Amino acid sequence: MSAADTTTPAKVPPPRQAPPPAAPKAPRRRRTSGGTAVPWALLAPCLLILALVMGYPLVRLVTLSFQKFGQSQLWGFQPAESVGFDNFSKVLGDSEFWTVVVRTIVFAGGSVVITMVLGMLIALLLQRVSGWVKTLINIALVASWGMPIIVATTVFKWLFDSDYGVFNALLSKLPGVDMVGHNWFASGPQGLAVIMLLVVWGAVPFVVITLSAGLTQVPSELEEAARLDGAGGWGVFRYVTLPILKPIVVMLTTLSVIWDMGVFPQVFVMRGGHPEAEFQLLTTYSYDRAFVVNDYAQGSAIALLTVLLLLGVVAVYMRQMLKIGEVE
Repeated sequence: MSAADTTTPAKVPPPRQAPPPAAPKAPRRRRTSGGTAVPWALLAPCLLILALVMGYPLVRLVTLSFQKFGQSQLWGFQPAESVGFDNFSKVLGDSEFWTVVVRTIVFAGGSVVITMVLGMLIALLLQRVSGWVKTLINIALVASWGMPIIVATTVFKWLFDSDYGVFNALLSKLPGVDMVGHNWFASGPQGLAVIMLLVVWGAVPFVVITLSAGLTQVPSELEEAARLDGAGGWGVFRYVTLPILKPIVVMLTTLSVIWDMGVFPQVFVMRGGHPEAEFQLLTTYSYDRAFVVNDYAQGSAIALLTVLLLLGVVAVYMRQMLKIGEVE
């Protein structure tokens, strides 16, 4: 056997295989008109209900505000006459109207501030109590929130009654305080303060529940890092918690302004269906003009001006939400 036979042949590397051809790209699907029509089709029932429930009354309100419409026109003895902007000029030229506007803004502003501050404090406290205590408080909040307005107003009338009121009896037990027989509704500011407490009492539960849900989304790592950096409780709330809750706070504040500007049954029922001049807000003032004075046109004009004022609040809300969206 020769040396050539004993040597092992060298291994030759296998040839490289060419990569498989790329799969052809699937053609892009063009968005058809049906893709944009589906959301509108799903929203159609809701929009139809809103148009029926709110559309006709709003159109009728606008129509009446530009007409002369009283009892004669209501019963068909005389046709409604178009008077242009006369109703608005009379309303805007009335000093009583501007007094009511200022009173309504002060009432709504005070109610919103107290509601948001109390709601935030209670929501923060709920994060630091045990589970069963939180459950009991949430049950109490939902029960008070679900109480009908008429029932809550009746309870508050009893609490602040001049002869049998519990609040006067409790205050009279304090040393040097004699509130027996005190009438809280003898003056407008005191009476509106009582009504403001009623409005706040009914609005705080919703704010607390919503803010409590928002506080669960605040990362505990950020709070812990802020404490390690030397921030106190106020610093953690101001620079960590509040910025995260800002969209919720803006939404709740705007809704509270709209609701408190439209307060009607609390004032109406608390004053026995006949609110005095010192208790008039925009809603009750519009009602009195329309159904007490029987000037439906001026009442509609006042209601329309109230709607425009609330639309300004909504515009501010939308602007703030757009700014928050841009920052995020």
